Amino acid sequence: MHPTAAWRRLLAEFLGTASLVTAVVGSGIMATTLSPDDVGLQLLQNSVATAFALGALILTFGPVSGAHFNPVVSTADWFLGRRTRTGLTATDLAGYIAAQTAGAIAGSVLANLMFDLAPVTFSGKDRSAGHLWLGEIVATAGLLLLIFALARSGRASVAPAAVGAYIGAAYWFTSSTSFANPAVTVGRAFTDTFAGITPASVPGFVIAQIAGLIVGVGLLLALYPGAGKAADEVVVEHDPARSV
Repeated sequence: MHPTAAWRRLLAEFLGTASLVTAVVGSGIMATTLSPDDVGLQLLQNSVATAFALGALILTFGPVSGAHFNPVVSTADWFLGRRTRTGLTATDLAGYIAAQTAGAIAGSVLANLMFDLAPVTFSGKDRSAGHLWLGEIVATAGLLLLIFALARSGRASVAPAAVGAYIGAAYWFTSSTSFANPAVTVGRAFTDTFAGITPASVPGFVIAQIAGLIVGVGLLLALYPGAGKAADEVVVEHDPARSV
């Protein structure tokens, strides 16, 4: 049994995902305000803010819920840990996905309000294209490989810096700017700003992320056959002796 009460873990996942999306959307709005004529600089500002925020949020909420903030990470945690009875249960997984998705939507609403926009402004930014979906497969599979490799090798303590760095870099080396997260993708449809995605483009991105999940899990099983044994340490290791 997990040492932390279920409601506290779900609250941490909701708050963490909401804060992450607020950082993504808010920094995107600020970037377009400060650098209105330079899209490259806007992306740099957005990616740096997101990377730093993600690392800080993992440190903040990791000891409570594991700081997944991502249905793909939670699903992989459940799938890989089910045989060894580590990681999330099926009930946990359903709760995490619901909390993450609700949190992502709340994060977009909060960012909109902070910048004096309407609470919900559905994005008009079309992101429907095969090369973008391929970028999402690559970004998602790579994220899973990183997270579970760190846990399996006993280096979960460096996950905040490593995951933040990976996402910051993937903004630049993937064609899709690395959403790599179904909940965040849904949340970003609720803001018609720099970080937005039109609702019509969401299904394609989510399907690509699920494909990335399958690829990532397959590679993990090939490279780290015992990855499931470390599922309790994704993203940040849990110490039952220090239950919070």
